[in-house]
Amino acid sequence: MNVSRSFISRTGHWWVGALLACAVASPVEAHVATITALFKPDSAQPHLNKFKNTTPPSGYCQSHAQQCEGEDLFSLQVPIQLNSRAPILANHASQRQGAMLRVPAQWRDLTVIHEATGDPQRVRIRIAGIGTRVVSDDVKELVGGADNYQIAHNRLWGSSWVYAPSPCEYTGSGFYSTNFYEFFWKTPWAGACAKQAKYNVPWLRFDYLDFAYELETPNPLKMSSGHYTGSLNYSVGPMGDFDFGDLMIPNDSVLTLNFNLDVQHTLKVDIPPGGEKVRLTPAGGWQSWLQAGRKPVRLFRDQTFNISASSRFKMYYECQRWATFDCTIKDALGRRQVELQVFVSLPNGLTDPSGQPVRHQRLRAGPEKAQIFQPGFYVDRAPGVLHFEVPKEEVEWMLQQPNVASPYTGSVTVIWDSEI
Repeated sequence: MNVSRSFISRTGHWWVGALLACAVASPVEAHVATITALFKPDSAQPHLNKFKNTTPPSGYCQSHAQQCEGEDLFSLQVPIQLNSRAPILANHASQRQGAMLRVPAQWRDLTVIHEATGDPQRVRIRIAGIGTRVVSDDVKELVGGADNYQIAHNRLWGSSWVYAPSPCEYTGSGFYSTNFYEFFWKTPWAGACAKQAKYNVPWLRFDYLDFAYELETPNPLKMSSGHYTGSLNYSVGPMGDFDFGDLMIPNDSVLTLNFNLDVQHTLKVDIPPGGEKVRLTPAGGWQSWLQAGRKPVRLFRDQTFNISASSRFKMYYECQRWATFDCTIKDALGRRQVELQVFVSLPNGLTDPSGQPVRHQRLRAGPEKAQIFQPGFYVDRAPGVLHFEVPKEEVEWMLQQPNVASPYTGSVTVIWDSEI
């Protein structure tokens, strides 16, 4: 966890008659914590298309890793301390006059922005647990004596801190000593979870905030490679987002969570050796034409390739020579040229923008006519096909002069581009 502090000064100004008066409020302190997540395709788990939370854990999930992993929880412990501004009276009527904890357990949205493109994406977070170390005077002295400190803690607060008052829930986490009790509760629903003191408590301190959170990240397959950043502010203190009643006052009144999402997409295409040279032939070869005079219907060649893709990409091609829409190839004497068409078939998992499979879809020359494709899951080294074809009418034109043989040549550059 990366932690820093910032101080925000708030200045107001107003006119009174002809005089300018200024008032400067006390600095509002904010504690800042950073949450990081990474998406990087994993060929061992190609269908696991989600971010991995890379935030170093602290607090509850650091010491209870298995419990948190099972429930997809993460935790941070931040040094926001709360101290009572007045004694807590025995059997206080209002829960706000005692040890109370209420956290923002409902989902909250924030926007993270791509640093280079400005692309906005939505992130959701909820606070799913809360804990701290409750410190006071020696609890045996506060209750007038007890057989042991566990009994003294229970007498002081009516029950053990391990057992969470509703709507919080039990985790089984607890540790105590002579004057403190560490605990952690789950917060499945919003609401105040309060303990009533059964004896007077001259002073009380919460040493830190330990909170668990659930995180919902965007679909990384629909995001661009690069860094996305954003932040969310929570108020801390009486009637704030993190509310600990009217007596417990924090040393930091704002908790800022900074989010840093790193997207590392893969787009890789492998052409088999020799695949850069394409020889167009009729179905079954040239023997039917040479021996029986049967004109070929078309000239074509299918060239396979392997593709790995975890993000949207576009495809188009560029030509050595080209006509209105397509490339052309020219005979050896440079007197004739014919149109060459290029098509593509993509493996399962890659679709067009409408979600349809890509089967023999025609490509066009130039980036302005690029076709866009998108993954439904990470495709890892799956086979696709480029289809090169001289159509029937062009072949007929090539064969109008009998007994005149001439090779037709040209070059085509097919481009897969992840920059959309």
